[in-house]
Amino acid sequence: MTSIRPIGDHLRMWRQRRRMSQLDLALEAEISQKHLSFLESGRSAPSRDMVLRLAERLSVPLRERNLMLLSAGYAPSYPERSLDDPALKPAREVVELILKGHEPYPAIAIDRHWRLAASNAAVAPLLAGVSEPTLLQPPVNVLRLSLHPGGLAPQIENLPEWREHLLHRLRDQIAITGDPVLIRLLNELSTYPAPPAGEESKPDYAGLAVPLRLASPTGTLSLLSCTTVFGTPIDVTLSELALETFFPADAATAEALRRVTSA
Repeated sequence: MTSIRPIGDHLRMWRQRRRMSQLDLALEAEISQKHLSFLESGRSAPSRDMVLRLAERLSVPLRERNLMLLSAGYAPSYPERSLDDPALKPAREVVELILKGHEPYPAIAIDRHWRLAASNAAVAPLLAGVSEPTLLQPPVNVLRLSLHPGGLAPQIENLPEWREHLLHRLRDQIAITGDPVLIRLLNELSTYPAPPAGEESKPDYAGLAVPLRLASPTGTLSLLSCTTVFGTPIDVTLSELALETFFPADAATAEALRRVTSA
């Protein structure tokens, strides 16, 4: 049986992860620093509302908020259901509508561990050059697929830049969640070989985006990505779902994607 950490340990861990002092958090939550100190030390027990208030001020992910509630002796507040659950049908239809509507440009839906949950018809043609078939077996991890030498890595013309972009995003996600699965994934991805950054000229996007330049039979595809999440989820699964939509960075890429998707 897995032991449950005291609620005070959770509060202290998340406060330190957010680099907040007790006074900072107390002011944010509109409570006294002394009361917060008692909660962290276990001298006082928080109410259910207090746990949720502090978790909100600390921007704790919904999954971890449930753990905090359990550690304080309360039932979880946020349900966690499969995306196939009938209760999530409206959200699933929204995801499918966005992915389909984004064609002929590629778009995917991923979960908290970067596993592929759904994709549109424009994605499959881009994976034709993947040489390691196990990377395409469910559950497909899109970071592993992108950076593995048997995956898309040999086709990515700006691999050092794209690799650093993905690893930076992953590090940021780990800093927010502390997820051990993501930590192990980062350690694995960091061992993959990557060529040194070159001096090739790169399009200037004013620092607003990192392009993905993918070699294809029709020439280089230059893509810009955009991440979309549900704004106010009350379900753990939806809170961890992200949509990655790719847009053509030039007219030649737009035309090539139209041809490939319609073929």
